Amino acid sequence: MNPIALVFLVLLLACGRAGAQQPARVAPAGPTLPAEAFAGQQVAVMPLTLVAADSTLQSDTLYAPYRDRRTALTWADSLIGEALTGRAPEVRWVLPPALRKLARRSPGIVGDPDQMGQAALRSAKLRDIPDPLRSSLRNLMAVAGGRVAMVPAALAFSRAADGRIRADLSLVAADTRSGKVIWRTLAAGQGAAPEPALEAALAAVLPVDLTGP
Repeated sequence: MNPIALVFLVLLLACGRAGAQQPARVAPAGPTLPAEAFAGQQVAVMPLTLVAADSTLQSDTLYAPYRDRRTALTWADSLIGEALTGRAPEVRWVLPPALRKLARRSPGIVGDPDQMGQAALRSAKLRDIPDPLRSSLRNLMAVAGGRVAMVPAALAFSRAADGRIRADLSLVAADTRSGKVIWRTLAAGQGAAPEPALEAALAAVLPVDLTGP
């Protein structure tokens, strides 16, 4: 197990023992997702709710297919889900479409996964999940199963210095029982268009290690 994954696992276990009343700890940041730390576990993948592009890119024809917010969010959710399931198959990912279905089947218990305010977790200063997001995630995971939620908190596109498109993706792992942020990263990638740029960012945070632990 790599050092980041070991720290992640120790912190997750410590959160479970100490409970939510203990002082907040700094969430470990790392460039890659320590997927082996939750191998075999069920992890919910929250829908992305914040996607933005800088003003110069907004008017570019390369970004035209993504100007509609709902289209951009659905497209990004699809790429993120494909990357997680393809590059970290050892984790039992529960993707946004399944979460929405669970919410519809549990009215009054589980809120709309697209309306929980999860974009707030993009702030690097957050170590504790704020309410009402915390209670919403806890209720969702009580129905979905598991304790960790992977939150794509924000996605931003900009023009890099070399003229290519840059994608910056904020990813956060949240322990819904202790209410702690247990891992976060800001993945970056570049490409000739938004799609390859996002794919590059996802490949950076989800490298495929063929050598094993």
